[in-house]
Amino acid sequence: MAKKAAVMKGDGTGPELVDAMLHVLKSCNTQTELILCEVGSEQWQKHGGETYIPDSTMKQLEESDACYKGPTTTIPTPDAPRSVAVSLRQKFELFANVRPIKTYDRLSPNNKLDFVCFREATEGLYAGLEFKMSNDSAIAIRKITSKGCQRIANAAFSWAKKHNLKKIFAITKRNILKETDGIFWAEIQKALKENSGIDVEEYYIDNVTQQLVKNPERFNDSVLLSTNLFMDIISECASGNVGSIGCVYSANMGDSFAMFEPAHGSAPKYKGMDKVNPTAAILSGAWMAEYLGEPHIKDVIFSATEQVINEGKNVTYDIGGSAKTSQMTNAIAELASQKLKK
Repeated sequence: MAKKAAVMKGDGTGPELVDAMLHVLKSCNTQTELILCEVGSEQWQKHGGETYIPDSTMKQLEESDACYKGPTTTIPTPDAPRSVAVSLRQKFELFANVRPIKTYDRLSPNNKLDFVCFREATEGLYAGLEFKMSNDSAIAIRKITSKGCQRIANAAFSWAKKHNLKKIFAITKRNILKETDGIFWAEIQKALKENSGIDVEEYYIDNVTQQLVKNPERFNDSVLLSTNLFMDIISECASGNVGSIGCVYSANMGDSFAMFEPAHGSAPKYKGMDKVNPTAAILSGAWMAEYLGEPHIKDVIFSATEQVINEGKNVTYDIGGSAKTSQMTNAIAELASQKLKK
């Protein structure tokens, strides 16, 4: 029986990037049933509601085996709804935000990186527990639980074992945040006892940020693991080494559901210009195909994308080319389809 995926087009450049992803998947003859639905601030501004996610979309999500989210815009005012990503991570308990960091030869000839970032995605400062104390002061609560830390620690160790990685870097600020990061560190120590052969090294967040600029190769063949806000920042910093945030794909994993998305924002100023890099959108879709039982599709799409980027003939402006989104998409789709037939 074919698997079912809800596909949310999003805001800004989201719809055209989702179209690019769908074109590549369909060129590889995916058997997944792909159901388009709406989310985001643009539809919210038209129709209103308490969230960016319409009831009809939520129903499709609940009936699907996985979902794909195009980039969305979160309006930064107190009266606007919570972001789509945060809402869905909490709704479906998608506790592991996973962002692989891998360079391409043409974009980073002197800087070869290959590691993965694991971010706890349901609590921390993103729990949304904020309170006004007066007209000119407010507090935000960093919620850290043993359950949340245990889940993300176990997920990181499982990934390391599956991919034969021998090192996990645990990123904290435990010298200052002794209680909250103390819980996080304690759960990592418990997981370490159950996973022999994997080394754990603790880094403070300020130091690891500096190292990602100065000497990012030290993190190769490892997992970087942290709480919600810290890893949001760290994974973004790491993405800067890849050549463009437009190349960075991600997944949000739970025990029985997953959401796939490009790691970048909606770039509304480029909406409809056929200009932005489709790599992250396409690779996120390919990863979803693997999750839904089509690993052969992921393999050919990843291979084709790497070849197109390294050849440099059909790439977008942000990675040194002049191709349109559609031109780069077509080049990847055609090459992936050819690889699939071999």
